Amino acid sequence: MAQRVRKAVLPVAGLGTRFLPATKIIPKEMIPVVDKPVVQYAIEEARAAGIEEFIFVSAEGKESIAAHFSGHAVLEKSLESKNKAAELKLVRDASLPPGAFKVVIQHNPLGLGHAVWCAKELVGREPFAVILPDDMVLSKTSCMKQLIDAHAEVGGHVVAVENVAREHTSRYGILNVASDDGRLAKALGLVEKPQPDKAPSTLAIIGRYVLDPSVFDELDKHTRGAGNEIQLTDALNNTMPRVAFHGLRFEGIRYDCGTRVGFVEANVAFALANPELAPRLRPLLERLMGR
Repeated sequence: MAQRVRKAVLPVAGLGTRFLPATKIIPKEMIPVVDKPVVQYAIEEARAAGIEEFIFVSAEGKESIAAHFSGHAVLEKSLESKNKAAELKLVRDASLPPGAFKVVIQHNPLGLGHAVWCAKELVGREPFAVILPDDMVLSKTSCMKQLIDAHAEVGGHVVAVENVAREHTSRYGILNVASDDGRLAKALGLVEKPQPDKAPSTLAIIGRYVLDPSVFDELDKHTRGAGNEIQLTDALNNTMPRVAFHGLRFEGIRYDCGTRVGFVEANVAFALANPELAPRLRPLLERLMGR
């Protein structure tokens, strides 16, 4: 039986240059989708999956991310004195219990593999989740819970995957598929951002992973790959002779908040999923589309 997944690594060290000037001072992970920062959705998804400990791989100047998940005694006391119970609940629900999260600084941005490696000592030798907050998933069941449930079945590495247009394979890590039952695809290997004519499939990894700790043995080597960065896909590839690798077709819709269009799309989709906002938003959207 696979060991329970208790910890999640959230790489949040990026500078968010595609969202300048908004991200000049505000970390891109703290920009709200509807009424919550992007990174809060990631934490809520992980908590719904039973994750108990969170490791932010961050950068200097992004202290507001950790502050958001800490208690705010002055604000809470003010809301309590004004009998603003609903607002007080929102503030407290956004906070993580003392000791539930830690921050490690990635001093050199050397790629996703390096960011995950930075969390090695805090993760230890147990399976762990990796969540890229830029990828938001709107689903009935937490996407991370779906991954953890699949990991309990097959062990090893399990990642969330979806089919992408062949002309877009150069944006993703792509699976070389050995077998596929329509839900779980067993992989022979991975290719990082292949050109469309070289891609072994169109099954792409999105920003959700459950990983066996053996990946750290490969990341310890600090081998450079595509873009002269330490690629997580390369490290995963090198563990495959001894560790099973599966891609899970998850239930839900993924929105890429790393792009401006994807960010706007996520705002609309998550607002329409809100029963309080949807009835007021639909007529506005129809009016705008009719112009």
